[in-house]
Amino acid sequence: MIRRLPSPALVISVLALFVALGGTAVAAGVVPLAKRSLVSDNAKKLQGKTAAQVAALASTQPATSVAALTSIKSVAWSLNAQQANDLTVTCDAGQKAVGGGWDEATSTTVSYDDRPSADGSSWRVVLLNLSTTATANGTLFAVCLK
Repeated sequence: MIRRLPSPALVISVLALFVALGGTAVAAGVVPLAKRSLVSDNAKKLQGKTAAQVAALASTQPATSVAALTSIKSVAWSLNAQQANDLTVTCDAGQKAVGGGWDEATSTTVSYDDRPSADGSSWRVVLLNLSTTATANGTLFAVCLK
């Protein structure tokens, strides 16, 4: 006797039936989560303070910013037609490169790799000018942690 496997359509329809029958049970489990969303996590963090009270509190504390912790270094670059080069922008002494990038106005250049240097003091980018006739120019950037 030959056993035939059920068709894919039958498998999908049976699966859909079980999902439909179990839908109310799943919805019953979701309701407590829906009630939780009525009180946002940020409201809990504010401990019932109004917006005016939070603003007054913020004005009494010293301001801090990322700008005080980082600096942006940049260097101009230029590539002849179909030239590739590994370019570097160096942070100030004692700083570490934590990010970087590059720009170019004519969109003829592609990046193959960008990374911090081995010692972390600079940001490196390998660029290739795809143009067959024009020189590409732009700026290389590094975000340096002070």
